[in-house]
Amino acid sequence: MDQDSNSQHLWLQLQPPSIFQANPISISFCLFFFFLLLLKLFLSKKQSPNFPPSPPKLPIIGNLHQLGTLPHQSLASLSNKYGPLMLLKLGQTPTLVVSSPKVAGEIMKTHDLKFSNRPKTTATNLMFYGCQDVGFAPYGDYWRKAKKMCVLELFSHKRVESFQYVRDEEVDILINKIRKRANCSEGLNLTQLLFQISNDIVSRCVLGKKFEDENGKSEFRDVHSRRVMELLAAFCVGDFFPNFGWVDVIRGVVGEMKKVSKIMDGFFDMVIEDHIIKLKSSDRCDDKKDFVDIMLQQLNDEDDMFHDHFTRDNLKAILTDMFVGGTDSTATLLEWTMAELLRNPNTMKKVQQEIRTIVGKNKTKVETKDINKMEYMKCVMKESLRLHPSLPLLVPRETTTDVVDIEGYHVAAGTSVFVNVWAIQRDPKIWENPNQFIPERFMEENKSIIDFKGSDFELVPFGSGRRKCPGIGFGSAAYECVLANLLYWFDWKMVEDMKGETLDMTEEHGITVHKKFPLCLIPLPYN
Repeated sequence: MDQDSNSQHLWLQLQPPSIFQANPISISFCLFFFFLLLLKLFLSKKQSPNFPPSPPKLPIIGNLHQLGTLPHQSLASLSNKYGPLMLLKLGQTPTLVVSSPKVAGEIMKTHDLKFSNRPKTTATNLMFYGCQDVGFAPYGDYWRKAKKMCVLELFSHKRVESFQYVRDEEVDILINKIRKRANCSEGLNLTQLLFQISNDIVSRCVLGKKFEDENGKSEFRDVHSRRVMELLAAFCVGDFFPNFGWVDVIRGVVGEMKKVSKIMDGFFDMVIEDHIIKLKSSDRCDDKKDFVDIMLQQLNDEDDMFHDHFTRDNLKAILTDMFVGGTDSTATLLEWTMAELLRNPNTMKKVQQEIRTIVGKNKTKVETKDINKMEYMKCVMKESLRLHPSLPLLVPRETTTDVVDIEGYHVAAGTSVFVNVWAIQRDPKIWENPNQFIPERFMEENKSIIDFKGSDFELVPFGSGRRKCPGIGFGSAAYECVLANLLYWFDWKMVEDMKGETLDMTEEHGITVHKKFPLCLIPLPYN
């Protein structure tokens, strides 16, 4: 017994002291430390921002590999899995992707001011004089004044109407070109003609004339303008990894951008000097003044509200804006519309019947008052914009503050924002048969009031809020005038007796999303 008792006593001595046997001061210290640890964990959890859901990322490049060759389609697929609001890491750039009308409304209306900045890219910095234009300028006093001037002097309803003579004359030239190629078996490249007329209309309204030789060739239009648009869509490493911009220098991309910018700069300087000479030597009536005339007057008038805010570089940056925004978007939309009409012959027949009934047979041109009556053609335009927005991700926005809560999520300052209008406008929850070209949907009672100018977020091809495209009216007028005339004066068929249903509708990504293959058609004169 004594041996067992001693063994038990020894075993107890070897055991570590229980917390209940410890010094009360030690117990208090442990409890206090444990309380601080719990408090820290609670506060860190409470203060940790609730970011939107994100797809898995790769080291260094983040989600860049998931963009694909057609980012709007790739992002739409990701949104189906991760929701209408998701956060990507494109290199070192946090990027928010919005794919629902409700969230788009929060971005472009409810919290519009907080999302009104633009991210600066290598291309926009080099080709728009440090982003001194309107489309890519950072949000602020300069941008507000520049936009106001453009809206008043080029994009107002009155000014757009005053340019009708330009549209009429350029359409006449286009129709005559097409007549010369009518019934030719090899067809004509309608894509090229649509780009030319869109550029020529902008050129005459903005610069006062076209710059082409006696053969109708224009180096400015056919070479330099196109190259600017190609370079704006070029991939630059420095846009996603700011410390590696030198890679773009080695690749030659920066050098090419500087080269083209220098050519455009010299061209615009020539145009401006020519306008200065003409303004001094003549009194041009207001109705015939182009945008450069008006801008130069404001630059020279010390009493003008814009005098202190604009330099020649500002003017040249805005001129670049006009050509980039006014040419490609209109031409691309016309191309997609004609392609869809070829693929849907009943729709083609219906819209032509409306146009030809309203215009009649004895007129020499399609007039604006006729176009205003063409309700079905306007539905065709809406449906084309729905299926084929020129900028399917719009122009990226950027947050100006990090105190933004969207759908309960936190969005940090400096986050780029893509609004995927391509996905929104093909959402089966909103649109019946979303991938089919059905203009009649806009004649239905619940869809007829839907507008594309920024108030209805299920159809926002030009954006909404402060940063929406200011030239909607200008572009729409050119689109309607060209389309109505193409469909009034000609019937159209595909080359080699191909059926419209076989037309290749593959997209190609650029500054706008256009058809990968040019639209080559045979025009057949009507009557």
